[in-house]
Amino acid sequence: MQRTSFGAMKCSIARTMDVIGEPWSPLVLRNIYMGVNRFDQLQESLGISRKVLAERLRWLTETGVLEWREYSARPPRHEYALTAKGLELFEVLMVMVAWGDKWLAGEAGPPVLYRHHACGQIGHAELRCSACHEPMAATSIDIRPGPGSQ
Repeated sequence: MQRTSFGAMKCSIARTMDVIGEPWSPLVLRNIYMGVNRFDQLQESLGISRKVLAERLRWLTETGVLEWREYSARPPRHEYALTAKGLELFEVLMVMVAWGDKWLAGEAGPPVLYRHHACGQIGHAELRCSACHEPMAATSIDIRPGPGSQ
């Protein structure tokens, strides 16, 4: 299937979707973050076809979100790890988790909890303004052209 490329669009949402817009990509990133980082482990844990998984891993590696690390020389074996770029992208997924927990978890509650290392408390990701540190919500911002809009 031919993939539509959004990478050249002058829109950061479109460019991000170009990297993780395929349905399996966020789940692959989630699993690698949780330590499921070898091809066979990923394939088994996700129930994804080997072909689709290979395509996703190749794309995420090409875009610099993942890196391939050798963990055994004899026989040669490799695993995947999030790069700095990938770790920051996982933070986007954490905001998606907060939304899903609020609107889709149902009476059972969230399937996963996040414990913050600094304070030891269970929490969730929130968007805050980088200038004043107040919460940023869709109702508290407006959109203006940026330098990359030209």
